Amino acid sequence: MILYAAIGGLLAIMGGIVYYASLDNPALELVEVKLSNVELLDVNKIENRAKLQTTFLVKNPSDKTFTVASISYELFVNDKLIGKGQYSTEDIAMPGRAAFYPDAEIPLKNIFELVLSDSNAQEYQLITSGELVRYSVKGVITAETAWSIVEKEFQSSM
Repeated sequence: MILYAAIGGLLAIMGGIVYYASLDNPALELVEVKLSNVELLDVNKIENRAKLQTTFLVKNPSDKTFTVASISYELFVNDKLIGKGQYSTEDIAMPGRAAFYPDAEIPLKNIFELVLSDSNAQEYQLITSGELVRYSVKGVITAETAWSIVEKEFQSSM
């Protein structure tokens, strides 16, 4: 009988931990992501590669402090997909990441490698020649606190 009481008590404690951890989820769902800049850094004409720097402005409108583990995204030029990219700090411990305090807005920069192919030749030419193009992204941001992890889809254009 004592064994059953101990197992029941352990399950109650585990349930309490899961419930407590889920209390952060609604605040984490409020994270806002906006594509604020895409800049051409370098063009390698020999290897037909262009290096772009994407900047995401991440805002915390909630009252919970969190960090961003990753941003996985698809980058579009003039509504045509040119590739996928990822900003990631998953290999950095939480105390070493940028902390998003309440009402904080922090720009997160990432390098995007664009390789010339048959499917993106027109967009590659527009970008590398400095033409005015419309950038947009679709993606998923992973925000986390010490107790919770939330993945939220986003879209943005500039």
